[in-house]
Amino acid sequence: MLHATSLVDALKRELKARGITYADLAARIRMSEASVKRMFSQKNFTLQRLDEILNAAQIDFRDVALVAHDESRLISELSYAQEKEIIGDTRLFVVAVSVLNQFTVAQIVQIYQMTEAEVVKYLIRLDKIGFLELLPNNRVKMLVSRTFRWIPNGPIQTHFREQAYGDYLESQFDGDHELMRLVNVMLSKQSIAALLDRMKQVAREFSQRHQEDAKLPFEEKYSISFMLAARPWMPKAFQSLLREQVPPSTLVRRK
Repeated sequence: MLHATSLVDALKRELKARGITYADLAARIRMSEASVKRMFSQKNFTLQRLDEILNAAQIDFRDVALVAHDESRLISELSYAQEKEIIGDTRLFVVAVSVLNQFTVAQIVQIYQMTEAEVVKYLIRLDKIGFLELLPNNRVKMLVSRTFRWIPNGPIQTHFREQAYGDYLESQFDGDHELMRLVNVMLSKQSIAALLDRMKQVAREFSQRHQEDAKLPFEEKYSISFMLAARPWMPKAFQSLLREQVPPSTLVRRK
Protein backbone atom coordinates (compact mmCIF):
# COMPACT_ATOMS: atom_id res chain seq x y z
CA MET A 1 0.00 0.00 0.00
CA LEU A 2 1.29 3.44 -0.92
CA HIS A 3 1.61 5.77 2.09
CA ALA A 4 1.60 9.58 2.15
CA THR A 5 5.07 9.60 3.74
CA SER A 6 6.41 7.63 0.76
CA LEU A 7 4.94 10.23 -1.60
CA VAL A 8 6.54 13.09 0.31
CA ASP A 9 9.94 11.35 0.35
CA ALA A 10 9.67 10.70 -3.38
CA LEU A 11 8.74 14.34 -3.98
CA LYS A 12 11.76 15.51 -1.97
CA ARG A 13 14.04 13.35 -4.10
CA GLU A 14 12.50 14.73 -7.30
CA LEU A 15 13.05 18.30 -6.11
CA LYS A 16 16.69 17.59 -5.24
CA ALA A 17 17.25 15.86 -8.56
CA ARG A 18 16.09 19.05 -10.29
CA GLY A 19 18.22 21.29 -8.10
CA ILE A 20 15.20 22.98 -6.51
CA THR A 21 15.94 24.05 -2.94
CA TYR A 22 13.39 24.81 -0.24
CA ALA A 23 14.17 28.49 -0.75
CA ASP A 24 13.46 28.22 -4.48
CA LEU A 25 10.22 26.36 -3.86
CA ALA A 26 9.13 28.83 -1.18
CA ALA A 27 9.53 31.71 -3.63
CA ARG A 28 7.55 29.89 -6.30
CA ILE A 29 4.57 29.05 -4.08
CA ARG A 30 4.75 32.27 -2.05
CA MET A 31 5.56 30.77 1.34
CA SER A 32 8.40 31.34 3.76
CA GLU A 33 11.33 28.95 3.55
CA ALA A 34 10.79 27.99 7.20
CA SER A 35 7.16 27.04 6.47
CA VAL A 36 8.22 24.89 3.52
CA LYS A 37 10.86 23.11 5.62
CA ARG A 38 8.34 22.49 8.38
CA MET A 39 5.77 21.22 5.88
CA PHE A 40 8.18 18.64 4.48
CA SER A 41 9.63 17.61 7.85
CA GLN A 42 6.13 17.01 9.23
CA LYS A 43 5.07 15.37 5.94
CA ASN A 44 1.71 17.04 6.30
CA PHE A 45 0.16 19.26 3.65
CA THR A 46 -3.09 19.42 1.71
CA LEU A 47 -3.76 18.06 -1.76
CA GLN A 48 -4.12 21.66 -2.96
CA ARG A 49 -0.65 22.48 -1.61
CA LEU A 50 0.76 19.33 -3.23
CA ASP A 51 -0.74 20.42 -6.54
CA GLU A 52 0.84 23.87 -6.17
CA ILE A 53 4.27 22.32 -5.52
CA LEU A 54 4.01 19.98 -8.50
CA ASN A 55 3.00 22.82 -10.80
CA ALA A 56 5.68 25.16 -9.48
CA ALA A 57 8.40 22.52 -9.92
CA GLN A 58 6.92 21.17 -13.18
CA ILE A 59 6.83 17.65 -11.80
CA ASP A 60 4.31 15.06 -13.02
CA PHE A 61 2.44 13.44 -10.15
CA ARG A 62 2.61 10.07 -11.92
CA ASP A 63 6.41 10.15 -11.77
CA VAL A 64 6.37 10.83 -8.03
CA ALA A 65 3.74 8.15 -7.41
CA LEU A 66 5.72 5.58 -9.44
CA VAL A 67 8.91 6.24 -7.47
CA ALA A 68 7.02 6.08 -4.17
CA HIS A 69 5.28 2.86 -5.18
CA ASP A 70 8.56 1.18 -6.10
CA GLU A 71 10.11 2.29 -2.83
CA SER A 72 7.17 0.99 -0.79
CA ARG A 73 7.70 -2.50 -2.22
CA LEU A 74 11.29 -2.68 -1.01
CA ILE A 75 12.28 -4.14 2.34
CA SER A 76 13.54 -1.96 5.16
CA GLU A 77 14.77 -4.81 7.34
CA LEU A 78 15.87 -8.41 6.83
CA SER A 79 14.63 -11.34 8.88
CA TYR A 80 16.69 -12.71 11.76
CA ALA A 81 17.52 -15.83 9.73
CA GLN A 82 18.64 -13.76 6.73
CA GLU A 83 20.95 -11.62 8.86
CA LYS A 84 22.35 -14.69 10.59
CA GLU A 85 23.20 -16.28 7.24
CA ILE A 86 24.94 -13.11 6.02
CA ILE A 87 27.02 -12.54 9.14
CA GLY A 88 27.91 -16.25 9.29
CA ASP A 89 30.19 -15.89 6.27
CA THR A 90 32.69 -13.01 6.35
CA ARG A 91 33.08 -12.86 2.57
CA LEU A 92 29.33 -12.89 2.08
CA PHE A 93 29.01 -10.02 4.54
CA VAL A 94 31.77 -8.05 2.77
CA VAL A 95 29.96 -8.43 -0.55
CA ALA A 96 26.60 -7.46 1.04
CA VAL A 97 28.03 -4.26 2.54
CA SER A 98 29.87 -3.51 -0.71
CA VAL A 99 26.73 -3.65 -2.84
CA LEU A 100 24.91 -1.56 -0.24
CA ASN A 101 27.63 1.00 -0.94
CA GLN A 102 26.92 0.50 -4.66
CA PHE A 103 30.26 -1.09 -5.53
CA THR A 104 30.42 -2.93 -8.84
CA VAL A 105 31.78 -6.45 -9.12
CA ALA A 106 34.98 -5.06 -10.63
CA GLN A 107 35.43 -2.64 -7.73
CA ILE A 108 34.90 -5.38 -5.13
CA VAL A 109 37.54 -7.53 -6.88
CA GLN A 110 39.87 -4.52 -6.99
CA ILE A 111 39.56 -3.86 -3.27
CA TYR A 112 39.25 -7.30 -1.71
CA GLN A 113 41.08 -10.60 -2.15
CA MET A 114 38.29 -12.23 -4.11
CA THR A 115 37.99 -13.33 -7.72
CA GLU A 116 35.13 -12.29 -9.96
CA ALA A 117 33.74 -15.82 -9.79
CA GLU A 118 33.75 -15.71 -5.97
CA VAL A 119 31.97 -12.36 -5.88
CA VAL A 120 29.32 -13.57 -8.31
CA LYS A 121 28.85 -16.71 -6.18
CA TYR A 122 28.10 -14.53 -3.16
CA LEU A 123 25.80 -12.29 -5.18
CA ILE A 124 23.81 -15.36 -6.16
CA ARG A 125 23.48 -16.25 -2.46
CA LEU A 126 22.32 -12.70 -1.67
CA ASP A 127 19.82 -13.00 -4.52
CA LYS A 128 18.40 -16.19 -2.98
CA ILE A 129 18.24 -14.51 0.42
CA GLY A 130 16.18 -11.67 -1.09
CA PHE A 131 18.72 -8.94 -0.42
CA LEU A 132 19.19 -8.10 -4.11
CA GLU A 133 18.37 -9.20 -7.64
CA LEU A 134 21.29 -10.28 -9.82
CA LEU A 135 20.78 -9.03 -13.37
CA PRO A 136 22.55 -9.95 -16.64
CA ASN A 137 26.22 -8.91 -16.91
CA ASN A 138 26.49 -9.14 -13.11
CA ARG A 139 24.56 -5.94 -12.57
CA VAL A 140 22.78 -5.62 -9.23
CA LYS A 141 19.34 -4.28 -8.32
CA MET A 142 18.99 -3.74 -4.59
CA LEU A 143 15.77 -4.95 -2.99
CA VAL A 144 16.25 -2.92 0.20
CA SER A 145 14.81 0.54 0.69
CA ARG A 146 16.61 3.81 1.34
CA THR A 147 15.59 3.49 4.99
CA PHE A 148 17.08 -0.01 5.30
CA ARG A 149 18.61 -0.85 8.66
CA TRP A 150 20.04 -3.91 10.39
CA ILE A 151 17.76 -5.45 13.03
CA PRO A 152 18.21 -3.72 16.42
CA ASN A 153 20.06 -6.24 18.59
CA GLY A 154 19.96 -8.68 15.69
CA PRO A 155 22.84 -10.90 14.48
CA ILE A 156 24.73 -8.14 12.68
CA GLN A 157 24.41 -5.46 15.37
CA THR A 158 25.36 -8.06 17.98
CA HIS A 159 28.43 -8.97 15.93
CA PHE A 160 29.53 -5.34 15.87
CA ARG A 161 28.96 -4.92 19.58
CA GLU A 162 31.07 -7.96 20.33
CA GLN A 163 33.89 -7.47 17.83
CA ALA A 164 33.83 -4.21 15.92
CA TYR A 165 32.98 -1.51 18.49
CA GLY A 166 36.32 -1.81 20.25
CA ASP A 167 38.17 -1.60 16.96
CA TYR A 168 36.03 1.34 15.83
CA LEU A 169 36.62 3.31 19.03
CA GLU A 170 40.35 2.56 19.10
CA SER A 171 41.20 5.95 17.64
CA GLN A 172 42.06 9.46 18.78
CA PHE A 173 39.39 10.77 16.37
CA ASP A 174 41.68 13.66 15.43
CA GLY A 175 42.42 12.77 11.81
CA ASP A 176 40.84 14.00 8.60
CA HIS A 177 37.08 13.36 8.43
CA GLU A 178 37.03 12.23 12.07
CA LEU A 179 35.00 13.63 14.92
CA MET A 180 33.98 12.51 18.38
CA ARG A 181 31.96 14.32 21.01
CA LEU A 182 30.95 13.03 24.42
CA VAL A 183 28.25 15.14 26.04
CA ASN A 184 26.78 14.35 29.46
CA VAL A 185 23.92 16.58 30.55
CA MET A 186 20.65 16.56 32.48
CA LEU A 187 17.56 17.35 30.41
CA SER A 188 13.78 17.21 30.62
CA LYS A 189 11.89 14.36 28.97
CA GLN A 190 10.69 16.78 26.30
CA SER A 191 14.22 17.93 25.45
CA ILE A 192 15.50 14.36 25.35
CA ALA A 193 12.70 13.34 22.97
CA ALA A 194 13.43 16.33 20.72
CA LEU A 195 17.15 15.57 20.57
CA LEU A 196 16.56 11.89 19.84
CA ASP A 197 14.28 12.89 16.96
CA ARG A 198 17.04 15.14 15.66
CA MET A 199 19.55 12.29 15.85
CA LYS A 200 17.21 10.15 13.75
CA GLN A 201 16.99 12.96 11.20
CA VAL A 202 20.79 13.19 11.02
CA ALA A 203 20.97 9.43 10.43
CA ARG A 204 18.44 9.74 7.61
CA GLU A 205 20.43 12.60 6.11
CA PHE A 206 23.57 10.45 6.21
CA SER A 207 21.73 7.78 4.21
CA GLN A 208 20.37 10.40 1.82
CA ARG A 209 23.85 11.80 1.18
CA HIS A 210 24.96 8.29 0.34
CA GLN A 211 22.23 8.05 -2.30
CA GLU A 212 23.01 11.49 -3.74
CA ASP A 213 26.74 10.75 -4.05
CA ALA A 214 26.17 7.36 -5.65
CA LYS A 215 26.66 8.78 -9.15
CA LEU A 216 30.07 10.28 -8.34
CA PRO A 217 33.18 8.52 -9.69
CA PHE A 218 34.43 5.79 -7.37
CA GLU A 219 37.74 7.65 -6.86
CA GLU A 220 35.92 10.67 -5.39
CA LYS A 221 34.24 8.74 -2.58
CA TYR A 222 35.65 7.65 0.78
CA SER A 223 34.57 5.01 3.26
CA ILE A 224 33.15 6.49 6.46
CA SER A 225 31.22 4.89 9.31
CA PHE A 226 28.71 6.89 11.30
CA MET A 227 27.55 5.84 14.77
CA LEU A 228 24.96 7.64 16.87
CA ALA A 229 24.20 6.52 20.40
CA ALA A 230 22.34 7.87 23.40
CA ARG A 231 21.28 6.19 26.63
CA PRO A 232 20.76 6.93 30.33
CA TRP A 233 24.21 6.23 31.72
CA MET A 234 26.57 7.05 34.56
CA PRO A 235 30.17 5.80 34.78
CA LYS A 236 30.59 3.03 37.34
CA ALA A 237 33.23 5.13 39.10
CA PHE A 238 30.58 7.82 39.64
CA GLN A 239 28.03 5.30 40.86
CA SER A 240 30.47 3.98 43.44
CA LEU A 241 30.64 7.46 45.02
CA LEU A 242 26.89 7.98 45.33
CA ARG A 243 25.42 8.33 48.80
CA GLU A 244 23.26 5.44 49.90
CA GLN A 245 20.13 7.58 50.02
CA VAL A 246 20.52 8.54 46.33
CA PRO A 247 19.57 5.49 44.24
CA PRO A 248 21.77 5.28 41.09
CA SER A 249 18.69 4.55 39.00
CA THR A 250 17.27 7.97 39.82
CA LEU A 251 20.24 9.87 38.42
CA VAL A 252 20.88 7.49 35.55
CA ARG A 253 17.28 7.78 34.46
CA ARG A 254 17.65 11.52 34.14
CA LYS A 255 21.13 11.77 32.70
